[in-house]
Amino acid sequence: MLKKISVGVAGDLNTVTMKLGCVLMAWALYLSLGVLWVAQMLLAASFETLQCEGPVCTEESSCHTEDDLTDAREAGFQVKAYTFSEPFHLIVSYDWLILQGPAKPVFEGDLLVLRCQAWQDWPLTQVTFYRDGSALGPPGPNREFSIAVVQEADSGHYHCSGIFQSPGPGIPETASVVAITIQELFPVPILRAVPSAEPQAGGPMTLSCQTKLPLQRSAAHLLFSFYKDGRIVQSRGLFSEFQIPTASEDHSGSYWCEAATEDNQVWKQSPQLEIRVQGAPSSAAPPTLNPAPQKSAAPGTAPEEAPGPLPPPPTPSSEDPGFSSPLGMPDPHLYHQMGLLLKHMQDVRVLLGHLLMELRELSGHRKPGTTKATAE
Repeated sequence: MLKKISVGVAGDLNTVTMKLGCVLMAWALYLSLGVLWVAQMLLAASFETLQCEGPVCTEESSCHTEDDLTDAREAGFQVKAYTFSEPFHLIVSYDWLILQGPAKPVFEGDLLVLRCQAWQDWPLTQVTFYRDGSALGPPGPNREFSIAVVQEADSGHYHCSGIFQSPGPGIPETASVVAITIQELFPVPILRAVPSAEPQAGGPMTLSCQTKLPLQRSAAHLLFSFYKDGRIVQSRGLFSEFQIPTASEDHSGSYWCEAATEDNQVWKQSPQLEIRVQGAPSSAAPPTLNPAPQKSAAPGTAPEEAPGPLPPPPTPSSEDPGFSSPLGMPDPHLYHQMGLLLKHMQDVRVLLGHLLMELRELSGHRKPGTTKATAE
């Protein structure tokens, strides 16, 4: 009898165990499905993906590349007949306190706003912002921290801390660190001279201030200005070149340029460039007649003196309006032309002097008195 009872109890235990095992397995299956579903939702909420849903790329209709796009602002986000917005990264966090930063790239001169966000927007007090572990100010009730005009030096690792006022009093929390990188708006400009930094006098010269905005800010404009020896030679404007139609030695000096944004929040200066204008090549000397050997003059006649050199050409003064440019500065090109003209006039005078001596000698041979005196 006892043996039958023990066998029956053992059978009941086996049945109960099997039922419990089935129930646990069912719950484990349901729990696994629930965890998998939550994981999929989290992954879907943590990442954003842009898909190019345009026409199929064929030889007749192919996807655009950055070089094919005429509008640089849409580069990388446009396909024929389709235009997409710029992508951004979405991060979902379940911390009690997080630091919210900008979703788009931050460049020099931009406004940077950081927000210390509590879970379910619970009230905070004693909020403090940090960069690279150092507090950026005393604790206070303000949940936002902003920098009006950021620079590359403002890059770093930011986080915030605060004290929850609810659900419990005085619960301090600290947000995770967020890396903020301030990108360069445009590189330092480089001043280049064409054809070279040592041009010949009389020829043209062009100074070019070279820099470039990033693709994300290609719609913006830069203003350029040029300086020589500490003085401005071309005021701020959209032209990135300074042209000198006729270079002279007066244009030699130390030049540099400056590039700035329209709001003047970001400006950068190029390294100095030394310009040395070479002198104009010497013109070929005009041909001169060899003077005939001088003969003794007849008695009673004074020896003829050769004409002396011309006095140096007058130096134009700034008071003479004929030698001044419209800006009141001497015109070096006019100086050069006047010098050449005076030099040619001096050469002509020398030639005329020699010709006059030859004519006088010929006339002396034909005079009767001169012939008789020679015969005696």
